[in-house]
Amino acid sequence: MFRHGDRTPIDPYPNDPYRNNSLWPVGWGQLTNNGKKRHYELGKWFRSRYGQLVGLEYRRENILVRSTDVDRTLMSAQCNLAGFFPPLGGQRWDEMVDWQPIPVHTTPEKEDGLLAMKAPCKKYEEEYKKAKQSDFMVALDNKYKDLYSYLTEKTGRLVQSVIDVEYHFSTLHIESLFNFTLPEWTKKVYPEPMRTASAISFAVPTLNTQLKRLKSGPLLKEMVEHMKSKAGMAPALEKTDNKKMWVYSAHDTTVSNFLNTLGVFNMLNPPYAATVMVELRRSSSDNGYYVNVLYKNTTDVAYLMTLPKCGQVCPLEQFIDNYKDVIPDDWSAECHSHRLFDLTSDLPYNSLAIFAMVASTLVVFVLLASTSLYWHRKTPSHAYKKLKMETL
Repeated sequence: MFRHGDRTPIDPYPNDPYRNNSLWPVGWGQLTNNGKKRHYELGKWFRSRYGQLVGLEYRRENILVRSTDVDRTLMSAQCNLAGFFPPLGGQRWDEMVDWQPIPVHTTPEKEDGLLAMKAPCKKYEEEYKKAKQSDFMVALDNKYKDLYSYLTEKTGRLVQSVIDVEYHFSTLHIESLFNFTLPEWTKKVYPEPMRTASAISFAVPTLNTQLKRLKSGPLLKEMVEHMKSKAGMAPALEKTDNKKMWVYSAHDTTVSNFLNTLGVFNMLNPPYAATVMVELRRSSSDNGYYVNVLYKNTTDVAYLMTLPKCGQVCPLEQFIDNYKDVIPDDWSAECHSHRLFDLTSDLPYNSLAIFAMVASTLVVFVLLASTSLYWHRKTPSHAYKKLKMETL
């Protein structure tokens, strides 16, 4: 799983001297040429590391690539695959073009509960709101309150959290990479203390076990299910289980959330093309299955991570047991079952609530109608009783 390559700013702050569209011809939040090159090189690095596993020729049965539904992640995946699988032999469709199309699958962001994690989850929203009111967050906001005020004044945009600081830090960082002279006011806060506050922000979305379970749990669960299938611990759940490699193209927050869920986040902003590799290996000595987690940042070296309570080489069974608390049994149910009848919740869950309410209403109506009919049959068919005539 990797972060996309170098990009342009997503949304410049109101007082940004470089917010003119003409300065960013590819548009806001788009992959730059440097970003394309970076991922092309990463793809070649993958080829050297995993070519023996998946083969040097692209074969759909060996690899599945998924991306968030964002231009820069989709394009990063394509550039990466260009370096990973250049066309060979019969795959060459044009002698002048050293490239072949390889499918990259995606899901609309608002429906993505795996990578983008923007599918609605009321439970996460509630837990996140609680986390922001925790002693840790209150102390953190108090520590950086002067920074928040200073940035609000200078940028023209309200800053009230370390996540807001990260947003502005990212913009300033990109502008400095493009050799733009930053405003004089930035010297007081950039790169520090903005860099440190920005780095802390990446741990906030997965600050506790419940947030980890609901934010990165689905992705970790999918990886575990694939590994269990490969190790013969569970039947194949889908046709993709026979593949040898799964690739996910996503964002810095996806990388940091996942690392923090595993307990190995180093509290540093994930750089462009930062990559997490979860490898399942089979021991030649005891025939057992083991999990390695590696992290590759800006260097050509992948660092073997030391997992809590497991070390660098973790038996698959122990890996599964260690992270069982952050793997949801049914993410959708955990997110929404407690709000079944909340009609303000997002589709498709409000549809289920509406259906349940309509069905209940129909049942009540039928019962009332049946009761009314029963009592109607037990009474005279006429509405009035004839009185005896009295003598005047």
